[in-house]
Amino acid sequence: MLIAAAIASIGLTPSADAAGERVPRSLGPRTRVVVATPQDYPPGTIIILSDKRTLDLVLSRSRAIRYRIGVGRDGFRWSGVVRVGRKAEWPDWRPPAEMKARAPELPELVPAGPFNPMGARGIYLYRGGADTLYRIHGTNEQSTVGEFASSGCFRMSNADVIDLFDRVRIGATVVVK
Repeated sequence: MLIAAAIASIGLTPSADAAGERVPRSLGPRTRVVVATPQDYPPGTIIILSDKRTLDLVLSRSRAIRYRIGVGRDGFRWSGVVRVGRKAEWPDWRPPAEMKARAPELPELVPAGPFNPMGARGIYLYRGGADTLYRIHGTNEQSTVGEFASSGCFRMSNADVIDLFDRVRIGATVVVK
């Protein structure tokens, strides 16, 4: 009952027919490509270029894996240097207080699963040992990947975030430009 209430509160109909139409049947596209990069960052560093809606995982001083991402919409983009503080497979989602203030109909918790906006993986971004509440995460809304759509998090297809999750280490530097 709690799950049905959570699903209904975010505007989804929990009926079997409606759920069958909305449950993703794939992990989404793989956008990963290896690119030459003139940037001189250590391997393992993540570089996010919000204006280009790309995320690069540095492989060497001259190569990186590039993924397509969704970024913050107007008023929600940010820049700075953070670190990967933790990672989670199929995370639950608890909307932050600021988000609940803007959208009070949001539930307190959306459990892991096909209706969870965090998707298949969550990479949690920390600054100075504290959770920023920003994430690199999967999404079941594939149309938002490559767009200015989030409240500051970075969205990837579930296929791409699973690939990145397996490659990135806790403690890795994330540079957001």
